[in-house]
Amino acid sequence: MKKILFWLANGFPVWVLAASLIALWQPWIFTWFAGRLITIGLGIIMLGMGLTLTLEDFKRVVKFPAWVGIGMLLQYTVMPLLGWGMSYLFHLPTVFAVGLILVSCCPGGTASNVVNYLAQSDVPLSVTMTAISTILGVVITPLLTALLAGSRIEVNAWGLLADCFCVVIFPVALGIGLNRYAPRFTQKIVPAAPFAAVVFITLIVASIIGAGRDMILRSGPSLLGAVFSLHAGGFFLGYLFSKWMTHHEIVSRTISVEVGMQNSGLGAVLARNNFTDPATAIPSAISSLTHCLIGSFLAALWRFKNMRQERH
Repeated sequence: MKKILFWLANGFPVWVLAASLIALWQPWIFTWFAGRLITIGLGIIMLGMGLTLTLEDFKRVVKFPAWVGIGMLLQYTVMPLLGWGMSYLFHLPTVFAVGLILVSCCPGGTASNVVNYLAQSDVPLSVTMTAISTILGVVITPLLTALLAGSRIEVNAWGLLADCFCVVIFPVALGIGLNRYAPRFTQKIVPAAPFAAVVFITLIVASIIGAGRDMILRSGPSLLGAVFSLHAGGFFLGYLFSKWMTHHEIVSRTISVEVGMQNSGLGAVLARNNFTDPATAIPSAISSLTHCLIGSFLAALWRFKNMRQERH
């Protein structure tokens, strides 16, 4: 059963792509999940992340502080600046520009841990970076969003901060607590946590795409181009700068994935809860699909390279 759940979770990009296409064809199949269910779904995803973490994971920072520091620096500089730049370069309407900036300011996503595992990169470093960026994001995400998008629309930084706490800090802390004080219970449900995360992320993405179907079809190439460029740039610059600073191939790949993959589910929840136009969440939905497809491609490429090196 564990192997089945593992392979179902690894099919994440396939499920998201299929659900997104279905949502564009028949939106009603997924739009029922909109509203508060999206917030609840993200809370469950973050709880699952917390169940896989211990306090020891945060102590790993002591082992490789420079690598984690480089990752955090790139996460919260490269991506926000790319989000801001792409919104202007592709002349996005205000609602999409703000949504793109918001998701670019979000912390790394839990899917990055799966991609780094498939890429045979440094999974402990990946988990540590995701955890640290998530905690830092509670404060940094609202502040950066207000700074970069404030000229376009009024941004409720305090509302974003409160939502970050509710859907990130509380469920992650609860998961860590259960892992520590109820280990038997945790061990029983942890194997299902990755697949549960895949299910809820898929529902979140598909429901938002279904709800914004008409706007997505109208905006088409410009929005898709901006989101793709955001993540492609994040993967590329994350790898380039980390390779320049660390001179370590595996670490550079790990940081590249962490920088290029955002917590798009968090971006969607923050957008829906803090902006009057629900279309602000659409870039986050497309972002989730895009970075998973790029990440999966890179994971396959790097895994193939590793296999060739092992043969020689």
